[in-house]
Amino acid sequence: MLKPLFHHPARLLPLFLLCTVGLSANLVIADDGDYEEQLTELQSGFEYTELSQEIAFPWSLAVLPNSELLVTSRAGALWHLSAEGIVINNVMPELPELWIDGQAGLFDIALHPDFDTEPFIYLSYACGSLRANTTCLSRGHWNGSELQDIEPIFQAYPFKRGSAHYGGRIAFLPDNTLLLTLGDGFDYRERAQLLSDHLGTTVRIELNGEVPSDNPFIANPKALPEIFSYGHRNVQGVAWHPQLEQLFISEHGPRGGDEINRLRAGGNFGWPLITGGVDYTGARITPYRDLPGLHGPEVEWTPSIAPSGLIVYQGDEFSDWHGDLLVPALAGKQVARVRVNDTGAEVIDILFQDLNARIRDIRVEPATGALLLLVDAAEGKIIRVTKK
Repeated sequence: MLKPLFHHPARLLPLFLLCTVGLSANLVIADDGDYEEQLTELQSGFEYTELSQEIAFPWSLAVLPNSELLVTSRAGALWHLSAEGIVINNVMPELPELWIDGQAGLFDIALHPDFDTEPFIYLSYACGSLRANTTCLSRGHWNGSELQDIEPIFQAYPFKRGSAHYGGRIAFLPDNTLLLTLGDGFDYRERAQLLSDHLGTTVRIELNGEVPSDNPFIANPKALPEIFSYGHRNVQGVAWHPQLEQLFISEHGPRGGDEINRLRAGGNFGWPLITGGVDYTGARITPYRDLPGLHGPEVEWTPSIAPSGLIVYQGDEFSDWHGDLLVPALAGKQVARVRVNDTGAEVIDILFQDLNARIRDIRVEPATGALLLLVDAAEGKIIRVTKK
């Protein structure tokens, strides 16, 4: 068993009590005129269909090739649903040392890129105990109704105390490697600038957990070989943009300073040396918004919206959104639509605020291009969004 890090006394109030709702300065809704009227006009073209209301605090969703759904619950359940949202089974995967407390629990789910021939399912989750826990990644074989032969393939180092800031999002890259985001553990933010542990990093591994030979710090004897980027606070969204051939992430700031970043191999993204946010006490974390050698955000939100996922939209239902980033938000109760190109990014729309819901994740139905929203609540919902 790895020894936990020294635990600093909690100095911050819980995130969910103090997050405030804000809109990016880049938003294109006009400043003149009534905002509520403009918002109503924006939302008038959507139809919402509730597929399920039975899942407590859903975290992520995957669409199977037969259009059935697999949905993770932070409480540790893996729900198997029909395409219409009818419960087929409540699978309780036997994940090694699954730890559920506060923000800890079962997180992301992702299907193997060649799922038809390699029916593996990847799950990220918190593992350990209150005094010694971290982010883990396992995979298992899906037999159509159950997850079998579950094997751990990655465990972040070191174990630490507390139950916050795990990251946990999974993305597959075109070279058949896997990217996993990892948080700073909340009380250990300074360690996000170190390469000697995984706190505040993203890691890149092979689909079986091995380390790729071309990782950016592979030749650095003082760095952990899995690290792909560092200087992160709590990345909870990651997506590959196929047209731009670039990675994008969404990241929780403290009180303000939420970010969209263009992820670069070996990049230092600055936390906590640079940020647009302040501590939950109101104290300044750093005087700097940028420093040489550190990558700043493409988009920033202050006050916070708490971005909780990220997809690059590819589909037919909303064809004029093709290639845009869709960023769900918890505190903001919205999905931000962000247009990106080779040199910049801009928030061009806010969506679904009329739902008045904490949106944890967003996915696309491959067959139709319709959107599937996960609502973060004790009686969580799956909402299907189409055009009217």
